Amino acid sequence: MAKYMLDTNMCIFLMKNHPEQVARRLAQCGEGDVVVSAVTLAELEYGVSVSANPMASRKALRRLLDKLPVLSWSASAAKAYAPVRAARPKGKADAMDKLIAAHAIDRKVMVVTNNTKDFAYPGLSVEDWTIVTRGHNGAG
Repeated sequence: MAKYMLDTNMCIFLMKNHPEQVARRLAQCGEGDVVVSAVTLAELEYGVSVSANPMASRKALRRLLDKLPVLSWSASAAKAYAPVRAARPKGKADAMDKLIAAHAIDRKVMVVTNNTKDFAYPGLSVEDWTIVTRGHNGAG
Protein backbone atom coordinates (compact mmCIF):
# COMPACT_ATOMS: atom_id res chain seq x y z
CA MET A 1 0.00 0.00 0.00
CA ALA A 2 1.27 3.46 -0.89
CA LYS A 3 2.69 5.70 1.83
CA TYR A 4 3.86 8.72 -0.17
CA MET A 5 2.56 10.83 -3.05
CA LEU A 6 5.17 12.93 -4.82
CA ASP A 7 4.44 16.55 -5.62
CA THR A 8 5.47 17.83 -9.03
CA ASN A 9 8.66 19.44 -7.75
CA MET A 10 9.89 16.11 -6.33
CA CYS A 11 9.21 14.40 -9.65
CA ILE A 12 11.22 17.09 -11.43
CA PHE A 13 14.08 16.64 -8.95
CA LEU A 14 14.03 12.90 -9.67
CA MET A 15 13.93 13.48 -13.43
CA LYS A 16 17.00 15.73 -13.13
CA ASN A 17 18.64 13.64 -10.38
CA HIS A 18 19.18 16.82 -8.42
CA PRO A 19 19.25 17.25 -5.49
CA GLU A 20 20.65 13.75 -5.10
CA GLN A 21 19.17 13.18 -1.64
CA VAL A 22 15.69 12.96 -3.18
CA ALA A 23 16.73 9.96 -5.30
CA ARG A 24 18.50 8.42 -2.30
CA ARG A 25 15.35 8.77 -0.20
CA LEU A 26 13.21 7.23 -2.93
CA ALA A 27 15.64 4.30 -3.11
CA GLN A 28 15.00 3.63 0.60
CA CYS A 29 11.29 3.09 -0.05
CA GLY A 30 9.78 -0.25 -0.87
CA GLU A 31 8.04 -1.10 -4.11
CA GLY A 32 4.59 0.46 -4.18
CA ASP A 33 5.34 2.84 -1.29
CA VAL A 34 5.56 5.89 -3.56
CA VAL A 35 2.98 7.03 -6.10
CA VAL A 36 2.26 9.96 -8.38
CA SER A 37 -1.15 11.62 -8.71
CA ALA A 38 -2.69 11.92 -12.16
CA VAL A 39 -2.82 15.65 -11.35
CA THR A 40 0.97 15.69 -11.01
CA LEU A 41 1.27 13.76 -14.25
CA ALA A 42 -0.78 16.47 -15.96
CA GLU A 43 1.65 19.11 -14.70
CA LEU A 44 4.64 17.04 -15.81
CA GLU A 45 3.15 16.47 -19.27
CA TYR A 46 2.71 20.22 -19.62
CA GLY A 47 6.31 20.77 -18.55
CA VAL A 48 7.55 18.32 -21.17
CA SER A 49 5.49 20.06 -23.86
CA VAL A 50 7.05 23.47 -23.17
CA SER A 51 10.54 22.20 -22.37
CA ALA A 52 13.56 23.61 -24.19
CA ASN A 53 14.45 19.97 -24.91
CA PRO A 54 11.18 18.03 -25.16
CA MET A 55 12.81 14.77 -26.29
CA ALA A 56 15.13 14.63 -23.27
CA SER A 57 12.31 15.68 -20.95
CA ARG A 58 10.01 12.98 -22.38
CA LYS A 59 12.71 10.36 -21.85
CA ALA A 60 13.27 11.49 -18.25
CA LEU A 61 9.52 11.40 -17.58
CA ARG A 62 9.26 7.91 -19.06
CA ARG A 63 12.10 6.71 -16.80
CA LEU A 64 10.33 8.16 -13.77
CA LEU A 65 6.99 6.60 -14.67
CA ASP A 66 8.67 3.21 -15.15
CA LYS A 67 9.42 3.32 -11.39
CA LEU A 68 6.27 4.92 -9.99
CA PRO A 69 2.59 4.09 -10.41
CA VAL A 70 0.20 6.90 -11.33
CA LEU A 71 -3.03 7.01 -9.34
CA SER A 72 -6.15 8.00 -11.25
CA TRP A 73 -8.30 10.85 -9.99
CA SER A 74 -11.51 9.52 -8.48
CA ALA A 75 -14.92 10.66 -7.30
CA SER A 76 -13.77 10.22 -3.70
CA ALA A 77 -10.75 12.46 -4.37
CA ALA A 78 -13.13 15.04 -5.82
CA LYS A 79 -15.16 14.89 -2.62
CA ALA A 80 -11.98 15.40 -0.55
CA TYR A 81 -11.27 18.56 -2.57
CA ALA A 82 -14.14 20.56 -1.05
CA PRO A 83 -12.70 20.86 2.48
CA VAL A 84 -9.21 21.50 1.07
CA ARG A 85 -10.44 24.39 -1.03
CA ALA A 86 -12.61 25.70 1.81
CA ALA A 87 -9.57 25.74 4.12
CA ARG A 88 -7.90 28.41 1.95
CA PRO A 89 -10.39 29.71 -0.60
CA LYS A 90 -8.45 32.82 -1.58
CA GLY A 91 -4.89 32.04 -0.60
CA LYS A 92 -1.79 31.86 -2.72
CA ALA A 93 -2.06 28.09 -2.99
CA ASP A 94 -2.05 26.81 -6.53
CA ALA A 95 -5.23 25.07 -7.68
CA MET A 96 -3.18 22.05 -8.78
CA ASP A 97 -1.60 21.80 -5.32
CA LYS A 98 -5.08 21.75 -3.80
CA LEU A 99 -6.06 18.88 -6.12
CA ILE A 100 -2.90 16.95 -5.21
CA ALA A 101 -3.58 17.58 -1.51
CA ALA A 102 -7.14 16.30 -1.86
CA HIS A 103 -5.93 13.22 -3.73
CA ALA A 104 -3.40 12.47 -0.98
CA ILE A 105 -5.98 12.96 1.77
CA ASP A 106 -8.37 10.63 -0.04
CA ARG A 107 -5.68 7.96 -0.45
CA LYS A 108 -4.38 8.48 3.11
CA VAL A 109 -0.81 9.10 2.00
CA MET A 110 1.79 11.74 2.82
CA VAL A 111 2.66 14.40 0.25
CA VAL A 112 6.36 14.72 -0.46
CA THR A 113 7.23 18.28 -1.49
CA ASN A 114 9.68 21.04 -0.76
CA ASN A 115 6.78 23.52 -0.87
CA THR A 116 5.48 22.43 2.51
CA LYS A 117 3.64 25.71 3.19
CA ASP A 118 1.55 25.16 0.05
CA PHE A 119 0.31 21.88 1.51
CA ALA A 120 -0.70 23.00 5.01
CA TYR A 121 -4.19 21.49 5.10
CA PRO A 122 -6.14 19.72 7.84
CA GLY A 123 -5.72 15.97 7.64
CA LEU A 124 -2.67 16.09 5.36
CA SER A 125 0.84 14.99 6.34
CA VAL A 126 3.79 16.46 4.45
CA GLU A 127 7.46 15.52 4.22
CA ASP A 128 10.35 17.30 2.49
CA TRP A 129 12.97 14.94 1.08
CA THR A 130 15.32 17.81 0.17
CA ILE A 131 16.13 18.40 3.83
CA VAL A 132 19.08 16.45 5.16
CA THR A 133 19.50 16.52 8.91
CA ARG A 134 22.48 15.30 10.90
CA GLY A 135 21.98 11.77 12.15
CA HIS A 136 18.87 11.25 10.03
CA ASN A 137 18.88 9.93 6.51
CA GLY A 138 15.27 10.84 5.78
CA ALA A 139 13.94 7.32 6.21
CA GLY A 140 10.70 7.34 7.87
